[in-house]
Amino acid sequence: MTGSLVPVNRQFRQTPGGVPIFVVSNGFHTDVVLPLREAQTGHNWLLALQQPALTARFRHYPYVAFGWGNEGFYLGSMGGKFPGPKAIAGALFPSRTLMHVDFYRAAPDSGRHVVPLRISPGQYRLLTAYVQQSFQPDSLGQWQLRQPVGYTPEDFFFRARGRYHALRTCNDWTNQGLRRAGVRAALKAPLAGSVLYQIRQTR
Repeated sequence: MTGSLVPVNRQFRQTPGGVPIFVVSNGFHTDVVLPLREAQTGHNWLLALQQPALTARFRHYPYVAFGWGNEGFYLGSMGGKFPGPKAIAGALFPSRTLMHVDFYRAAPDSGRHVVPLRISPGQYRLLTAYVQQSFQPDSLGQWQLRQPVGYTPEDFFFRARGRYHALRTCNDWTNQGLRRAGVRAALKAPLAGSVLYQIRQTR
């Protein structure tokens, strides 16, 4: 909790007319929501995903969300279930991870679990690089679709780099991405509230 209260990049200020991004939470987990196509940087997430079926279905969507987390916990939550004791205990120790990719029909609604930000094109490039580096490529360098069906018809799971454990959580992943992009973040953010608290202090 001490790390949650210590800010990093405290000099960060939002960029008027900058790239719109959002940090969203369900109360336990955080994602970053980014423009599917970003005009100032030319970045197109559909090209990065290299999934023709997804491109055909979601090319008209404006936003896409990314989250990183424990494979057992993610898949154990399918069908609205809460993961069992084995999945929860397994998440405490180094374990396999997935990238959760969720397409949005519109910008996230404002609310206590949504924080909108405007960042510079340079900061956006750093953030996209961080997200891309979190995907586990196959031998041909393409990202691997692990689970073609998610919680809804609009979300999917890809294989991810890195190991999940008690000191490297889904929220820590989000926090680290914001830090690397130069956005105000917590020194350490094991909880969703830790991430949201610091970015809400930005101007």
